[in-house]
Amino acid sequence: MQTHFTAEQLADPHIQSCDKVLRACVHCGFCTATCPTFVLLGDERDSPRGRIYLIKDMLEKDRPATEADVRHVDRCLSCLACMTTCPSGVHYMHLVDHARTHIENTYKRPLGDRLIREILAFVLPYPRRFRAALSMARLARPFARLALPDPNRPATRPVGSSRAGNENRALAGLAAPATCNTQRTVAPVPNLMTRLAAMLSLAPGGLPPAPVATAGSYPAKGPRRQRVALLTGCAQSVLAPSINAATIRLLNRAGVEVVLPKGEGCCGALVHHMGREHDALDAARRNVDAWWAERESRGLDAIVITASGCGTTVKDYGFMLRTDPLYAEKAATLSAITKDITELLGGLDLGAPSRATPISIAYHSACSMQHGQKITRLPKALLAAAGFDVKDVPEGHLCCGSAGTYNIMQPAIAARLRERKLANIDTTRAELIATGNIGCITQLGSDTRPAVHTIELLDWAYGGPMPPTADGVLIETPRANA
Repeated sequence: MQTHFTAEQLADPHIQSCDKVLRACVHCGFCTATCPTFVLLGDERDSPRGRIYLIKDMLEKDRPATEADVRHVDRCLSCLACMTTCPSGVHYMHLVDHARTHIENTYKRPLGDRLIREILAFVLPYPRRFRAALSMARLARPFARLALPDPNRPATRPVGSSRAGNENRALAGLAAPATCNTQRTVAPVPNLMTRLAAMLSLAPGGLPPAPVATAGSYPAKGPRRQRVALLTGCAQSVLAPSINAATIRLLNRAGVEVVLPKGEGCCGALVHHMGREHDALDAARRNVDAWWAERESRGLDAIVITASGCGTTVKDYGFMLRTDPLYAEKAATLSAITKDITELLGGLDLGAPSRATPISIAYHSACSMQHGQKITRLPKALLAAAGFDVKDVPEGHLCCGSAGTYNIMQPAIAARLRERKLANIDTTRAELIATGNIGCITQLGSDTRPAVHTIELLDWAYGGPMPPTADGVLIETPRANA
C-alpha cells in the first residue's frame, strides 16, 4: 500500500511504525475471511482491510477521528486472526493500537461512553476495587433485570444475503446448528443501558475466597530446576484465584521455584486496548521494575503468564517501551523471557499423571493464544498427555466475543459470537471446555458445561485438587497400573 506521510510526520516513531505496517498491506482481502465482525456484519469497514483504510486516512491527514472511524475501530476485537491469515505479515496489532490512542486523543465520546470507560479503567485493573464492584453488582443484578435490556438477546436486523456469504457457509458433515450459519446483520450501536446490562450479566453469582498466595517465594519440591516469576494479574486473581494456585502447585512439584514479586500489578492490556496509552505504559513500567529487581537479586529463568491476553501484551513490552530510554532495554529483555504457562510446561518433565479420566474436553484456543502468541498445539498436547480426550472446536479461529472488555463495550456482537462459539462446541459433545484465558472462561462457562483453565486440569491430573468449577463433572477413574 502506498503511503503519503510527510517527513515531519515520519519523525514521530509511532507514525514510522504505522507507515511500515501500512506499506506491507497488499489489499488481498485474505483477512476478511477470518475476521469475526466481517463474518457477522459483512461490512468492509468492519474488516481489517477496511479499518486499515480508515486508519490510514486519519493518520495521513493528521485529522481528528470521526464518529464513523470510532464506530468501526471500536468494533475490532483485536483477536488478531487477520495476522494469522495475512500472507504479507501486516502487523495489524500495532496499527490498531495506535489508532485507538489517536482516537482517545482526538475524539470526544458521548457522555455515557466516557462514563463506562472511566468506570472500567478505574475498577478492572485493581483487584480490591474489582472485588468490591462485583459484590455490589451481585446485589444489584435482580433489580437491574426489571429495567435493563437482556444482553443475551441482542436486537439485530438482517441485511439479507452477502457477496461474501461463503464465510458463513454451513459446516460440512458436522450437522452444525443454525446458529453456526447465522445471517449477516446490522449490529445496534451500544449505549450506556445495554453496556450496564452486559456488565451486570457477566458478574458471577458468588465470588471465591480472596487468594491465599501473597507476594514472596514458593520453593520447589526437591531439587530446584528453574526459578520463575508468576504474573498475579488483576481480574483473574479475583474471579479465579484457583488458577494461580494450581500453577504454583504444579510448578513446585516439577522442581520450579515460583516467586510473586512485590509491586507488580495489572499488565496494562485492559487500558491499552481502550487507547489509554499513558495508563498502559505506567502499568508496564511498574511490572518491569518489579521483575527487573527480582532478576537482579536472585535471578529469573522466565516470567510466566496464565492469562493469554496478558501474555500477548507482556511479550510486546519491548515494543511498547521502545522509545523510553530508561526502560527500552529492560522491557525487551523481560519480554524475551516471558512465557505462557504451557510453554514452560512443555519443557518440563511432569512424569506420569496420577489420575485417569474418560472425560472429553473441547479445547478452545483463545485468540490471544493462537493468533497473538502463535501457540496452537502445545496446550492440546499437554492435555492429551495427561489423559484427556481432547476435541478440536470447528471454526476454532473465530473469537468467542470476550476480548477483554469487548463483551461489555459491544454486547450485541459479543453475544452473537458467544452463541456461535457455543453452537460449534456443542458439535464436539465434550463435557468440559478447556482454555487458557480468564476472559474466555467467563464468556463461555456454564453450570452444565464448565469452562476450566488448562492449568487447573493439568494440576488435577498430576495430583492436585479438583478445580472448583469442574466439581461434579470431572470423574476420576483408577489407573490401569494402580
